[in-house]
Amino acid sequence: MLRNYHSHTYRCNHAEGDAVDYAREAVKQGLTVLGVTDHTPLPDGRWSGMRMALSELPEYLDAIKLAQEAYSELRILKGMECEWAEEYHSFYEEELLGRCELDYLILGTHFFPCNGSWCGSHSGIYNAERLRAYTEHLIRSMESGLFAMVAHPDLFGLTYLEWDENTEACTRDILKAAEELQIPLEINGYGFRKRPIDTPSGPRPAYPWLPFWELAADYDIRVVVNSDAHTPAEVGASLKEGLQMAQMLGLKTANLEHLE
Repeated sequence: MLRNYHSHTYRCNHAEGDAVDYAREAVKQGLTVLGVTDHTPLPDGRWSGMRMALSELPEYLDAIKLAQEAYSELRILKGMECEWAEEYHSFYEEELLGRCELDYLILGTHFFPCNGSWCGSHSGIYNAERLRAYTEHLIRSMESGLFAMVAHPDLFGLTYLEWDENTEACTRDILKAAEELQIPLEINGYGFRKRPIDTPSGPRPAYPWLPFWELAADYDIRVVVNSDAHTPAEVGASLKEGLQMAQMLGLKTANLEHLE
């Protein structure tokens, strides 16, 4: 049975389609579970270019409800992908998980604090200092207890080009935290579909970064394979590749029936 717990709608400004479009395609592709998890709005409007406005939240919830009613044969879950910061903790806990009754939150660390300012994870992790800052913030976010899984923990592979002692040390810290907290880590299928990045050792996928997941086999962790769909056609994309990677490395997949 194919499940995808990570999908985006047009409201994040870099995806296409609405919840009902993803549900229609999920049924066509034989999925049994679809998680709609657009980038969360934030109460202070931070990082507004890649997320819906807070005023759009009721419409987002209504769109998921409409999809649930239209495709009752599909289990459609209501979620969000969130960056964690102390000042947002109560909003996530009380508003999103509380009043809005979301089924779950995904941790997506697209930004991290470094030297007194926020840096972008997609372009700003290019030296050991920034990699360490990303890692420490990711782990602190995991420790918040709010999240059902961690999206693309190996996102640093976008701009940290070579695997070295720094990537190994930070990866082991992330994996140890996931083991201790028993929070699943995501093998993110979107990376399979992105253009390979050029490195001194030759082209490779930005993520999933194979050495990260090879080390994961040393820890008692669980993984979730998601497509990270940004168009309805991608709703089941790369799931088989991700599951094959997990199987090849002997990684255990997470049981998320409590969300369903």
